[in-house]
Amino acid sequence: METLEDRLKLMVKTFRRECHGVLQSERATILGADGMLMVLQLVMAEVNKRRGGEFKVALSDVLMAWKHLLLDKLHLLPPSSARLENYDLILEAYKSFLKRSNNVDLVDVLFMYKKLRLADMDPEEPVSPIQLFEFLSGNMELSQFSESTVPSTPSSKGRPCSSQVKMAVRQVFCAYLNLLVNSKDDLALALTLDVPSRALGRQTFTDIKHAARDNNMSLFLAVTSFVRAIQLGGKGYAPSESDPLRKHVKGLSDFVQFLDNLEEILGEIPDPSACGTRLVAAIRAALVKGRSSGDVVYAAAEETAKDLKERICQLHQTQKHATGSKTGISPARPKVYAINHATAYGGRDTVKVLMALLDEEALTPPCVNKAELLSEDQPVLSGAEGTCVLMLFRSPEVSTGCSPEPLRNRVQSRLDLLKPKPKDRVIRSQFACTYKDEELPLNHVLDFPSTSQVPTCVHPAPKPKTMTAVDEERSYDLATAKNTSECPSKEHSEVQQGAALTQRNGNATNGGKGPGNGKKTGTQRQSKDNKRKQLDTDQDGRSENEPPEKKRPTHGSVKVPGKNVTKASSKKQLIAGQGKLTSFFRV
Repeated sequence: METLEDRLKLMVKTFRRECHGVLQSERATILGADGMLMVLQLVMAEVNKRRGGEFKVALSDVLMAWKHLLLDKLHLLPPSSARLENYDLILEAYKSFLKRSNNVDLVDVLFMYKKLRLADMDPEEPVSPIQLFEFLSGNMELSQFSESTVPSTPSSKGRPCSSQVKMAVRQVFCAYLNLLVNSKDDLALALTLDVPSRALGRQTFTDIKHAARDNNMSLFLAVTSFVRAIQLGGKGYAPSESDPLRKHVKGLSDFVQFLDNLEEILGEIPDPSACGTRLVAAIRAALVKGRSSGDVVYAAAEETAKDLKERICQLHQTQKHATGSKTGISPARPKVYAINHATAYGGRDTVKVLMALLDEEALTPPCVNKAELLSEDQPVLSGAEGTCVLMLFRSPEVSTGCSPEPLRNRVQSRLDLLKPKPKDRVIRSQFACTYKDEELPLNHVLDFPSTSQVPTCVHPAPKPKTMTAVDEERSYDLATAKNTSECPSKEHSEVQQGAALTQRNGNATNGGKGPGNGKKTGTQRQSKDNKRKQLDTDQDGRSENEPPEKKRPTHGSVKVPGKNVTKASSKKQLIAGQGKLTSFFRV
């Protein structure tokens, strides 16, 4: 006689065969008893938060709502029974979560089976609603009273629930395989996001949840779209710098890269047994990386990987022998508008095996100790926190409903924080405006042609410019003009006196033929020397504050461009009257 395990498998196989007629996606995954209970806990916490409380729920309330939900969905609830508080909101949130994650529970599978079964091939009701209720609630003793025979457990190799570590490790393995089949599963992403450790904690998950809600997409699609925009997007398509996910680029990139590696294995290896073995081995290598062989997680990962590899090979052999039957149909049926049919068919057989494996996992008996499953004290597989789903979905900022400070004080404190704070800078020199906060090396500041040169000062004075002959002449003319403006009457009298002396004594151009050509007496020589000294003194007359100027040559020397003019020898005597004429023509 068939056991309860065989009848549940028959129900799921019939559902898989005909589900494309009732579901939008053929890759919808089935939630088992533990998955249904975890989702119910999340939606109850969400409803409590909507009602003005915190994102928390008591274990007793979850168990009470769990029993009420099963009886209501299986139509076993007595009409006179009172409905739970906020049950309508809980049921609506529960259905919304399943639809958003592309999941169905075992109760939905039972009612879909009744619509999809073939009358001439499939039994009318392989599992009754009462049997399914007893199985999901974990109360197997009630079935002994309803049935003449004692039903067996759905799987003889069911995972042990006594160890939290083994249960958590097996959940992670199945969650990674679930993401390969159904990328919309938010629960699977929550279990695998930070396992192994990628520095993606509660704050990261909260940012991902907000981004998915704003863009109306699943959590996995929000992560992959952000990472793809970072890797492939141009300047106009890359996420903004203020995007909260910018702080977690490294961890999210590692997560997406690991999933990409699994996708490559899924599409490159055509043999389902070899492909499934490689997938499990890759997940196992990621979990045990950096752990010793004596670690509890290491041992649990080894045991789980060995069990899953064997089960994948068995399922492949079973599907290979049943190829001609109608029980095996591809859940990844390619569409007519597929661009690349080879890509659409890649990994098709492996996906069938993986979905059969996940369906068996959904049919495993529920965990006996509900506190181990729903408690926040989950075993730490990686990082500093456990794999508790309730803690991940709970936002780090808990709303208290009121603030101890008045609104005016909070606004003023916020404005004070936004004001720029002046920086106290010590003025080190008169050139402090050229300095930066961090002092650069001396060779970078002064920009010397060689580092071997050592400057005498940080800011050397400008070098004095050498004056050419033309510059000296211009400066001398300016000085002469200044002296002329200061003493015009005196200079005019000297010019008249010089002209009279020239008429009386003659000049050098007469060749000594004038009346003054003859032997000079001592009195005449002395008067000429005194007048010449007086003329030099008048020419050098200037204010006390002016610097002394260079003396111009007093004889008719030829000026050559580009060369300095040589001074006349002091010992050489001038021709009679030549000094007065020279000073006259200078004016």
